[in-house]
Amino acid sequence: MQTTESSSTFRHKLESLVRQIYPDQDVPALSQALITAFWPEDSSRRKRGRVPGNRQWSERDALVITYGNSIVDGQHKPLDLLRDFLTNRLSGVVNGVHILPFFPYTSDDGFAVTDYRAVNPILGDWSDIRRIGEEFLLMSDLVLNHVSSSSAWFNAYRQGHPPYDRFFFEASPGEDLSMVVRPRTHPLLREVSTANGTKHVWCTFSHDQVDLDFRNPEVLKEFLRVMRLHVDNGVRIIRLDAVAFLWKEVGTKCIHLPQTHAIIRLMRLFFDYASESLILLTETNVPNAENLSYFGNRNEAHAVYNFSLPPLILHAMLAGTAKNLIRWQATMPPAQLGCAYLNFTASHDGIGMRPAEGILKPEDTARVIQSIRDFGGRVSMRALPDGGESPYELNITWFEAMKGTFAGEDGHQLERFLASQTMMMALEGIPAFYIHALLGTPNDQEGVEKSGHNRAINRRRWDYRELLDLLDDPASTQAQVLSEMRRRIGVRRRQRAFHPNATQFTLQVDDRIFGLWRQSLDRDQSIFALHNVSDATIEIDPLAINLIDGEDWIDLLSDETINPGGAPISFAPYQCRWITNRG
Repeated sequence: MQTTESSSTFRHKLESLVRQIYPDQDVPALSQALITAFWPEDSSRRKRGRVPGNRQWSERDALVITYGNSIVDGQHKPLDLLRDFLTNRLSGVVNGVHILPFFPYTSDDGFAVTDYRAVNPILGDWSDIRRIGEEFLLMSDLVLNHVSSSSAWFNAYRQGHPPYDRFFFEASPGEDLSMVVRPRTHPLLREVSTANGTKHVWCTFSHDQVDLDFRNPEVLKEFLRVMRLHVDNGVRIIRLDAVAFLWKEVGTKCIHLPQTHAIIRLMRLFFDYASESLILLTETNVPNAENLSYFGNRNEAHAVYNFSLPPLILHAMLAGTAKNLIRWQATMPPAQLGCAYLNFTASHDGIGMRPAEGILKPEDTARVIQSIRDFGGRVSMRALPDGGESPYELNITWFEAMKGTFAGEDGHQLERFLASQTMMMALEGIPAFYIHALLGTPNDQEGVEKSGHNRAINRRRWDYRELLDLLDDPASTQAQVLSEMRRRIGVRRRQRAFHPNATQFTLQVDDRIFGLWRQSLDRDQSIFALHNVSDATIEIDPLAINLIDGEDWIDLLSDETINPGGAPISFAPYQCRWITNRG
């Protein structure tokens, strides 16, 4: 460390958090142990924490989400192929990459980790991770709620070896667990034989993913060491996977508990004092108000996923009306100073339906589900406390979800898809694009049949040679999608009014038009971002969006000049316009 003395402010804040989480521990001693875990002797930290601000990101930021082996060829390391794709097809368009869990694992496509300190040798090694981190802003997953049942940690637990004998959360089948919020339908507890007798371990997501017990501070220490390992290997954004379920107390819902929020604040404190510029991102696929709570008071996550956005954009595109999307967006608070939304439509998981609860009516949700099934998709369920089930997520590629409307398939798939992505790009926040959305990947029905898992439908592994041939063919879907997405992302990243924290107002012009007004932080640029979510041709009066006369207005997406006092502005089916006073 740069100094043997801790900042008094840092120490005070840390000890306060440790006292909240572990009131029965020796607080000063545990605080020092946590410092040593994150900052071993050869690491450094700031003497003063960062002042919250909006300079950690800009309009030039955009991320691609991908597995380490989304692209393969049977000859080269997948991480080398990924770097080649990023460099040759996305350089200058996206500047960041989220590589989904790249560790050895047993199930759930990487989210049942067996070794947090190793790179899956099938993908490559740490040098490959570092190489990508030198060229792109790198995000990694901290899968901290659970670990693989085949991991060394769990094997040591079963053998009664300390400290792992207290690493996993146990409960009794006789206890009342009916209040526990469940994301899955399998039994919550798994019976296992251990050196200390028969135990029942908690398994939120699957019986191969055993939940850790953060009541034991040794678990927190270990994850701070893992975070340091990520940072030392070039990671600058750490995603806290399934963090809402972290702390458990029998007799409660076991989600969003105060200790969970305190642990996130503790991690944020370490990040604010790190010499590296680090961003903490929470992954909480829950209803909107619960999700927003992870900003805390500007002292928890730097960024949260905008989880309500995908199901609401999906509904708008299928229904041909943005009414629900407009109403929701008009009530969304701007991100606090030093915080940002991470906007997305598609991800490696399905389209979560819980974040739309209370926003979409049951009949709207039912129609969305039926359309997704009609387009070849699947529906995954979750268990309810009363023993029933409820839709948890829709499993389909985003491109295939854009096949049609509630009326069925039509000829507007490409235009509808591009409109959905353009809407997302225009919103306050940082845009993130799943690789299979950028490539217009079709549903992988064969993958579902082979794996038996619905999520495999959206996790295809492209043969690199086949993919390059398609991208070099202007007539292919993949070439058309990537080419136009590159163009629109490129336009976006040149506009200061699209800074993730630039002013935003939701416009009310027509239920079929999702409209936003964005203004740059220096107030020098305005953009009226207007998106037709229907298959109808629509005209709006320029006066309806208050275009100021005397300014030169241009549509950034079509290069058309817009006259404030002229003819109505026309929108073809699914056409988007970004009208600005600066070219």
